[in-house]
Amino acid sequence: MNDYAELRAALGDPELAPELLERALTHRSYAYENGGLPTNERLEFLGDSVLGVVVTEQLYVTHPDLSEGRLAKLRAAVVNARALAEVGRAIGLGEHVKLGRGEESTGGRDKASILSDTVEAVIGAVHMSPGGFETSARVVHRLFDPLIEAASAMGAGLDWKTSLQELAAEHTLGVPEYVIEDDGPDHMKTFTAQVRVADRLYGNGNGRSKKEAEQAAAETAYGEIASALGVVDPTTVAVTEAVGEVVAPTDADADA
Repeated sequence: MNDYAELRAALGDPELAPELLERALTHRSYAYENGGLPTNERLEFLGDSVLGVVVTEQLYVTHPDLSEGRLAKLRAAVVNARALAEVGRAIGLGEHVKLGRGEESTGGRDKASILSDTVEAVIGAVHMSPGGFETSARVVHRLFDPLIEAASAMGAGLDWKTSLQELAAEHTLGVPEYVIEDDGPDHMKTFTAQVRVADRLYGNGNGRSKKEAEQAAAETAYGEIASALGVVDPTTVAVTEAVGEVVAPTDADADA
């Protein structure tokens, strides 16, 4: 049985049962071609939950002032098929996946859906090994903390009004127009912003200042328009670029 030394090193050499790692790397196409072997799908199901819990907790702890909605957006930028596939590529996962002949011949080793599913399956395999949640959480932090930091920095510092204006200009949609309303006494005012692009309402936002409300509205509008146009948002781009910081293995790992 292959010991997958390089892959284990990329994961930080966690306690990982060999038979579980083998299963985590077994795509259903290979299993079906080899007499119905167990596939990695159950481990993928488990790993998806472990990944979600660890990333959610990290965001919750590091951003005590963010709303549920903002936390959810940051998590979505990190836990998605594109980001997971990039993590898989960074640790060389594709070369270890067991594929059927059909998937092999059509470039399955670099297919985003296969890589992202296998990343989750490997996390599930670590979780079911003797180290349990503590070890699987450590692996998640090793692989995803650079992505979490990138998403957090981008989400906290992005000028959504400028980004929306650039997106609208690029697609000849005209200049975004904002309408602001305020409510409450002078010392406790809250502001509500609406933004229209090409005479269509795309976003609403609230804040304690006009600027904050406009930024919130612009962020919502950007997401709506980008989704309709098939444009990847800046936070997701930053996250996938941060995968370059996921390295396998470090000098410290080699000396350990």
